Amino acid sequence: MYTAHPDRYADMPYRRTGRSGLKLPALSLGLWHNFGPDRPVETQRAILRRAFDLGVTHFDLANNYGPPPGAAESALGEALRADFAPYRDELVISTKAGYLMWPGPYGEWGSRKYVLSSLDQSLKRMGLEYVDVFYSHRPDPDTPLEETMGALHTAVRQGKALYVGVSNYSAAQTREAARILADLGTPLLIHQPRYSMLDRRPEREGLLDTLDELEIGSIAYSPLEQGLLTGRYLDGIPEDSRAASDSPFLNSDAVTGELVGRLRALAEVAESRGQSLAQLALAWVLRGGRVTSALVGASSPRQLEDSVAAIGNLDFDAEELARIDALVRP
Repeated sequence: MYTAHPDRYADMPYRRTGRSGLKLPALSLGLWHNFGPDRPVETQRAILRRAFDLGVTHFDLANNYGPPPGAAESALGEALRADFAPYRDELVISTKAGYLMWPGPYGEWGSRKYVLSSLDQSLKRMGLEYVDVFYSHRPDPDTPLEETMGALHTAVRQGKALYVGVSNYSAAQTREAARILADLGTPLLIHQPRYSMLDRRPEREGLLDTLDELEIGSIAYSPLEQGLLTGRYLDGIPEDSRAASDSPFLNSDAVTGELVGRLRALAEVAESRGQSLAQLALAWVLRGGRVTSALVGASSPRQLEDSVAAIGNLDFDAEELARIDALVRP
């Protein structure tokens, strides 16, 4: 029987999400491609237990995470029953709907039919009565935003979600979504954008400014840029790496000599701070408190521990930020 570490809240910083009362850990655990049937169950459960022992109270999922789709939610459901039943009220569990989940015209995007059906399926897979945060995973170009946001509002009214969020929405779409939800009486809690030292679109395109203005929280996904910022590619492309596989998320063409040179220079900045490149990348995303939380994945408890160690140094001086900007600004 798992018993959580008594000092699990001693070191992790928790940040208020926008203007809400909800606080999230600076680092959250994403159950993405490391939580499917091709991974040992005991490894998955060990990662979750270690995360909670380190103060990572937020587990982030989506309906289609696995593979196959739904597998990550099923894996979490098993872990919740086996290890975390006494701790449910200490956890923030989020899931999303938006990408392809089942065949036919009602299996993806943002219709009320799909969004609410997906949430019901997610709750069954996880064995939960509600999730803490339910997201629209991507905007639907063919469904009125009022319908998608209305479905999120209904999920809250039905008691199946405590808060709602959006992911992959532009600044303008986020502003309109927040307006619609405010009129309905369900505040937009949080936005989940892709954001890293190598992908600064949320800055360039005004999304972070919009979130600041509207007092909406943010949680960055892919802060390690699909592994490019973990240090694995400092000497090229390892044979067992994601870039060497047939992954749709990172291919070998992206790992150019010019990029490797920049990664090596960033690693030197990290070393001067007493951090690994991955820790530098996470600390950079979290700098200044503008981003509420950063999502990390893990294939082992040790990898998770390395990521969590980033919270030991989240401060940057002007010279460090200037060096990083010179290396990563387009």
